[in-house]
Amino acid sequence: MRRMNVKPIIAITAMAAALLGSGMAMAQSGVSALKGHDSKAPIDLAADRAEAQDRADRAIFAGNVVIKQGELTMRTARLTLAYANTSGKLDINRIDASGGVTVVSPSETARGDFAVYDLNQKLITMVGNVRLDRAGSYLNGGRLTIDLDTGRAVMDGGQRGANNQSVGRVTGRFTVAQRN
Repeated sequence: MRRMNVKPIIAITAMAAALLGSGMAMAQSGVSALKGHDSKAPIDLAADRAEAQDRADRAIFAGNVVIKQGELTMRTARLTLAYANTSGKLDINRIDASGGVTVVSPSETARGDFAVYDLNQKLITMVGNVRLDRAGSYLNGGRLTIDLDTGRAVMDGGQRGANNQSVGRVTGRFTVAQRN
């Protein structure tokens, strides 16, 4: 998968860090609840329909697809698993989801049109009408990348103009703690 060079704006990164934090200490570090997520943990899957395409090393699931891995849950209309068949054991290395995707962790919910979960790189990338919600605050944008090792999330406006410059906007609303 070709990775785009995204130049996050410092202010957007700071807002994302505040959004992704849990309480005051976590807001300063910007750590997601998915930090350290084990991408090699077993994956439980349910769907209305399944199709194995062994010669292409993939399986396609459709209709109310739900996958769970540790504390991560993904819901979508259609999902493709890419895998390698190593010594009779399936090694899932990529999950492509489409048809409206929701990714839920213990404290965050992200929604978008499409998602790619690269298990080897430990990255979840969501594109198209992305919204990230946490504790009454939210960010909207065109692209969200979550690094499962570091817990760092980057929201990008998503649209690209001349010279591959981002012309989309990230918008959001942040709740402010009420002090007496």
